[in-house]
Amino acid sequence: MQRRRSISQVTVGWCTDQPASFLQWRLRSWNFAGEFHWTKTKEFMSDTRSGAVRPIVAEAYMLKPHEELWEMEVNEMVEELLKKSSDSRGSRDKTRVIFHRIPFNHAVQVYDYTKRESRVVFGPERVMLGPDEQFTVTVLSGSKPKRPGVIQTIDINLGPDFSTDVVIVETLDHARLRLQLSYNWHFRIDKTSQEDSSKIFNVRDFIGDMCNLMASKVRSAVAAVTFEMFHKSSAKIIRKAIFGVDSAGKILDEFLFPKNSLVITNVDIQNVEPVDEKTQRSLQNSVQQAIERTTKNQEDKARRQAEKMEQEAKGQLDKQAIEDQAKAEIARTKLLQLQAESKGVQNQGKAIAEAKARAEAEEITANSKVKMAELKASADKVEYETKLETTKKKQNGDIEYQKKIAELEISRSKRLAEIESRKFEEMIEAIGKETLVEMAAAGPEFQTKLLQGLGLSGYLITDGSNPINLFQAAKGLIGSTSKDEIPVSYTHLRAHETGRNLVCRLLLEKKKKK
Repeated sequence: MQRRRSISQVTVGWCTDQPASFLQWRLRSWNFAGEFHWTKTKEFMSDTRSGAVRPIVAEAYMLKPHEELWEMEVNEMVEELLKKSSDSRGSRDKTRVIFHRIPFNHAVQVYDYTKRESRVVFGPERVMLGPDEQFTVTVLSGSKPKRPGVIQTIDINLGPDFSTDVVIVETLDHARLRLQLSYNWHFRIDKTSQEDSSKIFNVRDFIGDMCNLMASKVRSAVAAVTFEMFHKSSAKIIRKAIFGVDSAGKILDEFLFPKNSLVITNVDIQNVEPVDEKTQRSLQNSVQQAIERTTKNQEDKARRQAEKMEQEAKGQLDKQAIEDQAKAEIARTKLLQLQAESKGVQNQGKAIAEAKARAEAEEITANSKVKMAELKASADKVEYETKLETTKKKQNGDIEYQKKIAELEISRSKRLAEIESRKFEEMIEAIGKETLVEMAAAGPEFQTKLLQGLGLSGYLITDGSNPINLFQAAKGLIGSTSKDEIPVSYTHLRAHETGRNLVCRLLLEKKKKK
């Protein structure tokens, strides 16, 4: 019985068949389960128990005892195309997952045989094949004229691009021609819709199909016209045959293939040449004759044009002379009219100027009179205002004078009253309090004499509430008054407090004789 090795008895080595950036760690141990595989690459793994295959896309993965690496087979055409696109050296490692870089504005179709469905991936992108997926290879026509199976590719260009083809046509008069035509095309699809995107791959050889259909259209259109007609308007005939016309007879701008959404936008006629020698000689003779006829026609046309121009120039000169003479007469008539108008305008201007001068003189005179009247009215107003102001100032002066006189009179009266009052006060002070008391207690006769000695006709002694007129009480007692004395009136009453009694003094004012 063969002895199994333990896990510790392993050999570690480098895989030297890959570049340094793709070095792998491989760990092998032999036991009953077979080989263990430690990898850092993207490879296919197969489960020996279930038969399921899946890609290993982790950085590091160690195979389990019931797992092994699985080799993915593709057809030879895909192998060659992948080898060209990846630029790899040597044969492909079939256990490695297949990656393909899609160029910009290209499309790749991947078909899943298990799910029976396809998906379209647009570039720039990096697509990875699953274990049950395969690329759809497109085989296109190529060369000039177009031959099928020339181009094999995985990527389909979405355009805009062009394709050139050579078509042999025959005219109505059996002239065989070789046409070299170039078609501008592109795919009109919605990249967000897988159903619309899959239309690109509905036609396996869309280049060959497009060129065959266009060649058929061109051959049918050329067969209905003669060589001379086609030689004159070849571009219009071919464009009309390819694009068609609308209801108004105008040539359309594009032609659409609804099956794969391919759109032809333009056609360029690069070359037209006869196929057989006889036709070529006929074409050359026709061209030579056409050139001669054209040259002769141009010469005749130029001669007729020169004669016509000469006659036109002569007629133009005569016409110009007549027109100049008519213009001179018209100018002379206008000159006479202008002279007459100028003289009339001159006389009219003189009359207008004189009338205007007279009107301005009268206006100036009237304005002067108005101005004088205004100045006179202004002077009268100033004089009146001056008189009024003088009268007002005079009246105000008289009023002020009377006021000052009254104030002086009042001031004089006040001063006299003050003098009399002060005189009386001094007399009272000279008499004294005791004398007044004795006088009040004395008899009427003595009081009368005392008053006469003081120059008074009487006085009042009151306690503040009941005044007594001693003058009326002592009227009969005063009998020795002189004839020159005149009774006086009470003019002022003042309260004066002296000690315990309140004495009301009568300030007597003697009236002057009238």
